[in-house]
Amino acid sequence: MSVAIRFARQPAAMASLLFLLALGVLALLAPWLYPQTPWAMVAPPLQPPLASRQWPLGTDLLGRDPLAGLLFGARVSLGIGLLTLFSTLSLGVLAGALAGYFGGWLDSVLMRLSDIFQVIPGLFLAVILVAILEPSTFSLVLALTLAAWPPVARIVRSEFLALRQREFVLAARTAGLGPWHIAFVEILPNALPAVLALAGLVMATAILGESALSFLGLGDPEAMSWGTMIDGARNLARQAWWLSLWPGLAILFTVLAVHQVGEGLRVACNVRERGVA
Repeated sequence: MSVAIRFARQPAAMASLLFLLALGVLALLAPWLYPQTPWAMVAPPLQPPLASRQWPLGTDLLGRDPLAGLLFGARVSLGIGLLTLFSTLSLGVLAGALAGYFGGWLDSVLMRLSDIFQVIPGLFLAVILVAILEPSTFSLVLALTLAAWPPVARIVRSEFLALRQREFVLAARTAGLGPWHIAFVEILPNALPAVLALAGLVMATAILGESALSFLGLGDPEAMSWGTMIDGARNLARQAWWLSLWPGLAILFTVLAVHQVGEGLRVACNVRERGVA
């Protein structure tokens, strides 16, 4: 039974994947659906939801359309989430594979380095780095990656330590295969289920981290973000509750969907759970 079939047999994971795909399509189409920038003032301010067909989610204090902000914010959140996921897994898998397979002084150096990053609270580290580098997409991804890679590296290291003495690895050594081939072609595919278990968590944490940094005013100043929308609406919670509700629900549902997809991939790829999946 293929991984795709085992994944498709999980209703929650499939529903979450369809939600993320639909959100991604709408985010990509945002510039065509809303030719004006999401910062444009297009309507009277503080219109309540459903007061007009043209602005079904109401308007904010400056007469901007929250629906446009949500779609453009999805571009930012999903984009930074995917970039952070890719960079975090790349760095974490590389460090964990090197530490777990070669051991010795390389293992000690990499693990002590991960200890340093793990001791510092992730959001605090991200705030410091973004403040030093100035807010931008690059600085956000870099900060979130440096805060998130240690757990990935430790999981991959533990998998390599458990797998490097298995029969298929000994057979590969006997056949004269090089250490890099054995580590990344023979062992790494068998460690992927453990990595996929963290993939959803890494991306969900990145989306939350980006929203938190944008809420604190450390996001990309040229990009509309869900965190920026909540920050702009925090003083209007009583008279315009919907301005905080829409981006808050967007963050909640997106994070839950990402986490569920990651869990579905883990179950589908884990050979020990194929009977369950």
